[in-house]
Parts: sequence; structure tokens; C-alpha cells
Amino acid sequence: MARIAVASFRHETNTFAPHKATMQDFETGYSWPSLVRGEEMPAAVKGFNLAISGFIETASAQGHEILPLLFASAAPSAEVTEDAYETIVAMLFEELAGVGDFDALYLALHGAMVAEHIEDGEGELLGRLRQKFGPNLPIVVTLDYHANMSQAALDFATAITGYRSYPHADMAETGSRMAQWLDMHLANGAVKTEASLRQIPFLIPLFAGCTMRQPASDVVAAVAAVEAETNVLLSFAGGFPAADILDCAPSVYGYGPSASDAVNRIADMVEALESTWGGDILTPEAAVSKAIKLSKGASRPIVLADIQDNPGAGGTGDTMGLIRAMLDAGVSGSAAGLVYDPHVATIALKAGEGAEIAVALGGKHGVAGDNPLAGQFKVIVASDGKMIGSGPLYKGARMDLSPAARLRIGGLDIVVIGKRVQAADQESFRHFGIEPAETKLLALKSSAHFRGHFQPIAEAVIDVVAPGAMSANPANLKFTKLRPGVKLSPAGAQIGS
Repeated sequence: MARIAVASFRHETNTFAPHKATMQDFETGYSWPSLVRGEEMPAAVKGFNLAISGFIETASAQGHEILPLLFASAAPSAEVTEDAYETIVAMLFEELAGVGDFDALYLALHGAMVAEHIEDGEGELLGRLRQKFGPNLPIVVTLDYHANMSQAALDFATAITGYRSYPHADMAETGSRMAQWLDMHLANGAVKTEASLRQIPFLIPLFAGCTMRQPASDVVAAVAAVEAETNVLLSFAGGFPAADILDCAPSVYGYGPSASDAVNRIADMVEALESTWGGDILTPEAAVSKAIKLSKGASRPIVLADIQDNPGAGGTGDTMGLIRAMLDAGVSGSAAGLVYDPHVATIALKAGEGAEIAVALGGKHGVAGDNPLAGQFKVIVASDGKMIGSGPLYKGARMDLSPAARLRIGGLDIVVIGKRVQAADQESFRHFGIEPAETKLLALKSSAHFRGHFQPIAEAVIDVVAPGAMSANPANLKFTKLRPGVKLSPAGAQIGS
């Protein structure tokens, strides 16, 4: 059996966000484990819904020897600092130098990493690895559904495949799928196959790429069908539209015989559906008014998605636009989260449960149109913020959101946390004594990942366009480096109302 070196270096970069990813951010971690190297890595990621976890489990079951290198992941933000990028890459090469001979290398990357000094973080890394180890070493990669795929990454890798769901319920499954492909590839003599990439000439709004809605659901179903028919390792990437780089774009890519034909079939489909890549989004006031009306007589909550302040896409996680609109409307029996404000959470913990605290919540990152919410809050729960996710995205994730608290103002309970994490798992409310299914209105800071765990319990879901660092419409962003000819939003698509 083969000796396979395994590593993960992941970051989703919103070049329009206000804060960069430092070395400390990778050392701290967020929803996923903090930076870990060598033999400690497999235990650190075991049981998580992560591509590297799925790969290790499947490849080990196949009898291969796993050579663990490192796992490094930081919360989505602006560029990875040069120091952090070069330090982690150096760590990776140090670990590779220490494992002796190996037969293949597997990397769990994101596909939308931008560093201060490098636009294509993944392409650069793969190029350095190829230069070091030569053209014949099998280097296989899994990428996020939101990858901005480059020709360099395609060419330097032996094969790449991406997630097929957004919310990303299939991360571990994708790693397992790559392990199966690599096992077959090694058995067949590791022959280089044809590779093909086609970038789509328009950007898809992040919320519109959700695979729990059309047209994305139809596209990923077609990808699976064409892959089974052609034996091409085939992927569709919705792209990450908040990256001011040359290769920002959705794409279709594949490896195998007649890869270009399979890629073109899917890309033609995506482009033919151009006018359908959109959806309704409402202002906070209109959204709350609609939610209140829908909640009358409803037995399940109305979910309000604060899609522009999504910490999973570089949002600050602390804007107050939607929360302020809910308070202005006098909502009751409702909840909101997850608000990133370690300062306020620390004050709440020191004050203790039952205390009243006068604080200014959120609004601390200078997001246009936003400011802190000053008021008197009651501390309902003071917590260490340690929990285990149970939903499709975070199932098995051992999260530490400390300091953390549940605060009440008026008829609204707000979960405040000390780490920037999107509201995509019901446990992040249950941990604080809030049963999501029993709320009237539930405001979530997330673009689409929330749908996997919250949509099944919702009476209705309303997308809201409140202030935030992740623009719902890429056409509102000021691109300077995007290649000519790319439309900033799909022609004919309705985005907002």
C-alpha cells in the first residue's frame, strides 16, 4: 500500500473585508481546530465534517499509511498576511522533509485564498510543491464549493475535486471521494490524465449559489450525472465573489478522458441559466414587517438571514442593522445570533447571570451604515461557549466560542460570542437555553449555511440586506483586478426587491 502525506491549509478571502488573517488567527482557530502539526493532527480532526477527516478515514481503511503534516485554518477575512502564509508554507515543507519517502500527497485546500503578496494562494503553493517534488508525484486536492479556480492550480495538481453542496454537508464525503480516486489512480500506475477548466463569465451572488435552491441544485445534480456517465472527475465551483483578483469567477473543471467535453456540458448549462442566479432580498424594516405578519398563527419560526454580515464570508459578525429593526418593531419571543463581541461577552461573564449591564453591543468594525447598539441588557446565561455541533455543516465540530453569553433586551434574546463564527448550527442557541424551533422570529448571521440546520424547522426564510462586509450583490463592489469581460452580476437576475 502507499504512503500518503496529508495536510490542510484553508482560508476563504474577502478582499473587501476590514480585518486580515494573521498567524494568531490560524493558531486560535474558529469552528475548526486550531493549527496543529505532525502526529497530533489526525486526532485533532477526527469526527469533524472536514475533507481531510473523510480522506484520512477512507485512505486508512484502504490500507494506506497516512503521514500527517499539518492542519491550518482561520476564519474568513481579508487577505492572509504575508507572515502567516509564508510561515505555514514553511511548516508544511518542514513536515514533508521529516516523513521520508512518500508515494502521494493529499491537500485539503479552500480555493479562494488570497495573501497580501500573492493573489492565488493555492496555485502558488501547488507550484512550489511541484517544483520541489517534480512532475511525477501524485498531488491530489479537494477544494471548497466557493473556490476561485485558477489555471495554475489545475495544471500543478494531479487531480482536484470540490464540494457539491452549499451548505457544505459533504466536506468529509468529498475527502473520501478523493481517497477513492487516488487509490484507483495509484493502482493504475499513476498515469497523468487530461485536465480542463472553464471559467464562467459572470459572478454569482453568494446567497444565490445555495444548492438547496435552484438553479444550483440542478447544476450539482447534473455534475454527478455527467461524472458517472463519462468517468471524468468533475466539479462545479460557485466561486467566491468578494475577491478582487484576476481569477474571481465560478468555474467548471475536471480530470479524465474527454474532460473538456464534460466540462463544457456543465458550463453551457450554468451560462444558459444566467438570469436565474438571483433571488429576493429585503431591507431590515421590510423583512421584519413581513416576518411579523407571517408569524401570526405560525407554529414554526420565521428565519431572517442577515446575509451581508456573514462571518463565514469575511463579515465582522457584529453589525446591528437587523437587530435594531427587530427591536424597533417591538418583537417578542425572538432570538438573534451569533454576534461577535468579546468585550461585551466578557462584561456579561463578570457581571453574572441575572445582572443588568449597560453596554454598547456590536458595531465595532466601522462597517458603513452601522453603529453600536447602546442599551440596558439582562444577562440570561453566562457560558464558557464550549459545544459540539449537530447540524449538517458542523456535525462533530468541537467549538469553543468563549467568552459567550445570552443577553436580553426587550423581547429579543441575543447570543454574544468571543469568536467570529456564523450561525449555522442549532446547538449554538440550545447551548444558551434557546430552542430555535420555539422562537417566533430567529435572526441568523449567515448567507446560506444556516439553511442546512434551520430551514427544516422554519415556517419561512427571508434573506435580509442589512449593513455588512459581504455584499449580497457583487456589482456593488469596486473591483480593480478582475479580468476584463466578467459581468459583476448575472445578466437578467433579480437581486433584491
